[in-house]
Amino acid sequence: MLTKKLLLVLMALIVSGCASTGTNKDDPWEGWNRGVYKFNKAVDDNVAKPLTLGYKAVTPDIVETGVSNVFSNLEDVSNAANNLLQGKIGDSFSDIGRLLVNTTLGIGGLWDHASDMGLEKHDEDFGQTLGVWGVESGPYVMLPFLGFSTLRDTAAFPVDRELDPVSHIDHDLTRYSVNVLQLIDTRSALLPLEEQLKDVIDEYAFTRDVYLQNRRFKVLDGEVPFEDDECDEEDEEDCDF
Repeated sequence: MLTKKLLLVLMALIVSGCASTGTNKDDPWEGWNRGVYKFNKAVDDNVAKPLTLGYKAVTPDIVETGVSNVFSNLEDVSNAANNLLQGKIGDSFSDIGRLLVNTTLGIGGLWDHASDMGLEKHDEDFGQTLGVWGVESGPYVMLPFLGFSTLRDTAAFPVDRELDPVSHIDHDLTRYSVNVLQLIDTRSALLPLEEQLKDVIDEYAFTRDVYLQNRRFKVLDGEVPFEDDECDEEDEEDCDF
């Protein structure tokens, strides 16, 4: 989903040390990717963002929080499965514990009691699992509507979809409605972060580089080699945020 990928990128702006905006060897299809980026941004500006603003205007904060918690709870299905596939048994059992606690005591996930109990929230997907298994990321690619990706992450999409409980809702109209609400909920989290991109000269290159850095960070569970944690002197101006 486009907005979910964009959320990862913008969240990474807060934690990333730097991001270069020069030519990137991981982006051999830059011409295509820039065109798709422009298309996706137009769709977001004209459809996703207006819907999100309307949703926030009429929805009480407590309801918004509950909706976000429900979708977060559903994500723990994928988190548990991928942590297990990566051999992180303890984290997988923690995810299962979160799912059980929030689904029962949290009434379907409306309340996140698991975090209050010290059960850490994880963020895993099958693309990360493939990375842990040694599969190279491959070239960066922008996908229409879906957004930021690599060949590895694109190949992982079908598995990620199977691990998403929403995709297994039999009633088509209900499933589509939930998907739209999920998109709006994810997009709403982006609104406070948009200021981060206002002063960026090349938005496409910046978001691409941060996305790739963020994916590497996630695959390595934050244990990035020391040389990747520092910025070159010539890139110091890009490391101020």
